[in-house]
Amino acid sequence: MLRAGTALRFTPAEIKEFRSLGLDFDGARTQDDVERALTAWAQRLSDERPDLLERIVVEMAAAKGVVTPPKLALVLSADAACGSPRQS
Repeated sequence: MLRAGTALRFTPAEIKEFRSLGLDFDGARTQDDVERALTAWAQRLSDERPDLLERIVVEMAAAKGVVTPPKLALVLSADAACGSPRQS
């Protein structure tokens, strides 16, 4: 990746490598373009492979020394004291 001020340029080899990961940086010329491409990629990954996205997040957090919160899970109960699942 080459930078000139706020402009970015990727080599054809970099674009090919990113595409192999599902990232489309073709046409990305600014940091905002890169962020949009990463956001779209993360959303697709979240929809199609949430398990893989979670593993990526955990590895990135570990690399930075950050502890991730435990996974949130919805637990439905027939117990009236717990409330109605329709209201949850």
